[in-house]
Amino acid sequence: MSDTSDTNDTAAGSDPEVLAELTRLRESIDNIDAAVVHMLAERFKCTQQVGVLKAAHQLPPADPARESRQIARLRELAESAKLDPAFAEKLLNFIIAEVIRHHETIADGAR
Repeated sequence: MSDTSDTNDTAAGSDPEVLAELTRLRESIDNIDAAVVHMLAERFKCTQQVGVLKAAHQLPPADPARESRQIARLRELAESAKLDPAFAEKLLNFIIAEVIRHHETIADGAR
């Protein structure tokens, strides 16, 4: 997820101050990427528990009404954070698809 053009920047002989600022910014990006990965891991731990609970009570893996509410909520959060709401929706849809896949796997194992 990080900007990976380090070798091109140094090979181009950029100003040392510019390179120092790039390094500082990229370190921040790397820290944020690590936080995103850890937050996603925590989210998936919770959704795995939801999948187990759904399987135990024969509930469907997907909940379209909740998914719609979550998408609307995330779009609003994205707008207030100055993030493209369409991007946020695509990201959440990707995550939801993975969660549903996990729930289906859990449900298949419970049968």
